[in-house]
Amino acid sequence: MHSRMIRWSCFAVLIGALCLGVKTMVGQTPSPWPADAPQHKLYVIGNAHIDIPWLWPWSEAMDVGLSTFRSALDRMNEYPDFKFTASSAILYEWVASADPGMLAEIRKRVAEGRWGVVGGWMVEPDVNIPNGESLMRQGLYGQRIFQQLVGRMSKVGFNPDSFGHAGTLPQILKLQGMSDYVFMRPGAHEKQLPADVFWWQGADGTRVLAHRIPMSYGLTRDIRQHMLEYLKLQEPTNSMMFFYGAGDHGGGPAKDTINAILDVRKEPGAPKIIFSTPERYFADIAGGKNYPVVDDDLQHHSVGCYTAMSEIKKENRTAEAALVTGEKMAELANLLVGFPYPKSDFANSWRKVLLMQFHDSMAGTALPEQYVVARHAYGYADEVADQAIHLAAAKIAWQIPTTDPSSEYLVVFNPHAWPATLNVQYDLNWRLPDQPGEINSRVEDEHGNTILHQWTAATTVQGIRRGLLFQAPVPAFGYRQFRIRHIDPVPAPQSTVTATDHTLENEHLRVTFADDGTISMFDKDAGAEVFHGGTGGARAVVINDPSDTWSHDVRAYTQEIGQFGSAGFHVTEQGPVRATLRVRTGYGASFMTTDWMLYAGARSLEARVSLDWHEHEKILKFSFPVDVQNPVPTYEIAYGFKVRQANGNEDPGQRWIDVSGDRNGATYGLSVLNDAKYGYSVQDNDMRISIVRGAPYAHHQPAKLDPNKEYIWQDQGIQTFRMILVPHTGTWQDAGIVRMAEEMTAPVPVLYQGIHRGTRAQSASFLSVDVPDVVVSDVKQSEDGNDLIVRCYETAGHPTKATIDLGLVHRKWTGSFHPLEIKTLRVPVTGGGSIREVNALEQ
Repeated sequence: MHSRMIRWSCFAVLIGALCLGVKTMVGQTPSPWPADAPQHKLYVIGNAHIDIPWLWPWSEAMDVGLSTFRSALDRMNEYPDFKFTASSAILYEWVASADPGMLAEIRKRVAEGRWGVVGGWMVEPDVNIPNGESLMRQGLYGQRIFQQLVGRMSKVGFNPDSFGHAGTLPQILKLQGMSDYVFMRPGAHEKQLPADVFWWQGADGTRVLAHRIPMSYGLTRDIRQHMLEYLKLQEPTNSMMFFYGAGDHGGGPAKDTINAILDVRKEPGAPKIIFSTPERYFADIAGGKNYPVVDDDLQHHSVGCYTAMSEIKKENRTAEAALVTGEKMAELANLLVGFPYPKSDFANSWRKVLLMQFHDSMAGTALPEQYVVARHAYGYADEVADQAIHLAAAKIAWQIPTTDPSSEYLVVFNPHAWPATLNVQYDLNWRLPDQPGEINSRVEDEHGNTILHQWTAATTVQGIRRGLLFQAPVPAFGYRQFRIRHIDPVPAPQSTVTATDHTLENEHLRVTFADDGTISMFDKDAGAEVFHGGTGGARAVVINDPSDTWSHDVRAYTQEIGQFGSAGFHVTEQGPVRATLRVRTGYGASFMTTDWMLYAGARSLEARVSLDWHEHEKILKFSFPVDVQNPVPTYEIAYGFKVRQANGNEDPGQRWIDVSGDRNGATYGLSVLNDAKYGYSVQDNDMRISIVRGAPYAHHQPAKLDPNKEYIWQDQGIQTFRMILVPHTGTWQDAGIVRMAEEMTAPVPVLYQGIHRGTRAQSASFLSVDVPDVVVSDVKQSEDGNDLIVRCYETAGHPTKATIDLGLVHRKWTGSFHPLEIKTLRVPVTGGGSIREVNALEQ
């Protein structure tokens, strides 16, 4: 009886289970969501990434932006919960120009909280290549446009598609009014982070709350499946942003995608889904858990982008330096002699440069036609800067008297806030003595002190034009007049710098060239070779590079296949100021001419390089094997520096790189400065600068090149650039490398004077800083009003106190800097008022 009852009980349970299974199969579907899904929040962010430009020109992107914004507004009329997010102030300007009515609709939606304004910048730029001042200007102009057009500024930085993010960016974002940051690259396979939501701590200690987009900024299908994947992420918060909407060529959220999201939201057991904007998301999570801290830059993605389209990268650096120098000169002349400050010209020039810094353009991954546009834009900026520099200089110089009709006069301006000895080369009409080894000229300052000089070949061959070369000592942020007068022929002064077919030598350095062009350098002060003897010295190496234009999935270029060699040598200059040895080398179909220049008394060696490149799928690097133990590489980045590992990886940098280490119990190192390059690597003690690649335009993996097809190849033909090699005992900070980089890249304004009266002193200084670690990076007129704006930053990574003497307005300012701190001072020039520290928006 008992056993029968048990059998009947089991049978009943079985029947019940079968019935329940049938009921589930017929009437109910098991929930796909995990049990804890309702505890999660997904903030769905409708957006449309718009590449300005990429595989299409900027003019096409303009219309794509208009149609995408129109579509987003239409979706808002159809879906009451729908929200949209868009960055890039230039897009809003295009809307304002083409359809003011549409802009009014956007402004209304912004006020309602349904249209999220993010980014705060003119575009979504590359944020490795632009310098610190460019990144500051992105916010200065971008945030002003947002305020003017839609009534508010952005609080969230937004660069989802940029190819890496400099470690100084958090401070710059905060100074522009943005406390949060959204990015996507590098992805999880490229950089391991403790979480996708974290505090990003900048090099100076500033923090912003960052969110790495886990999958894509442009999800359009399989919405449920992607949301399920989101729930598997191990994050410090259950609240995440979920980006959706067609992108790259715009488009934005489509109806079927929005409907799919609404369907998921209705499902039992689904996570809480909130149509949102990044600003609301960050506001909601800001008071939550203690998020992990990432104290690092965010690299690496697409390392080939540091070097691709090297011509445009040089033009970018040239334009940045020219505009800053132009602003300094124009504001100096404005306050000194009433020169009309060309504010709108500078703003238009900066805006052109900032547009060209869009990530696909600046990275070298856009279509060839974009680089025609870029050349014109950079040319415009250079011309505006050149006009401002020389018109401002002329207005000041006209007040400096010249009294001797038989002499020539030059006024040299120093745009830096410290006294500088600047290399000047200027062509004049001058008939040299018939007797070799004699001179008939004297260069002197306002006190009659003799300035060492030499004559060299002019840039033209007509008539008696000669190049005058001298090193001009000029006061801080000021000028000095130099007189060149005729004297009876006398023997030329003895030179402390010499050149032979294979050597250059002065008081501090002896440089030797092997027959193949390899360089060795002996530091007389240190009593040792600069380069490691086992490698033969510094050389130009060629490396196999079959990667695509971006160099996707590449971390280092290592497969050496040759080097430039078969050198020819010719001494082109030999004088009391400098000696120059010209070295011609070749590889394959390519040739390189390098003028190695050594100045009297210099502790540095300069190279002026002309490269005629005709290689494909190869990369050229200069190799400098520094003879130190325990090498530590340091790279300049935007308004700061970054210490990295000597592991051979390709890394981005700005104007200089340094490798220092131990030598006989002391610190020794080599810094290399340049005016055009951004890609570097250091393997152990071998420091390398990436010079040029040879990739087709916008070749993207997994596509393979067809050897039977013709392609348009980047960077073919002649390019020029300069390098300065600075061996140093002690640290790079002790050697003054940042100031040297400023002096190398900034134009040196030189003005020829005719004969005229004047009342202004022949030498003067108008602004200076009293500590070597603080650089005054820009001096300009305020965007609103006519106040003086002075930007400065600490460069060495040490806390310091500095006094800035603002002689041009008869005032001084003293303040403390924490390591790598950027400060912007607003100085009233009329009506009194105190000097204020303001943010990057000059507020």
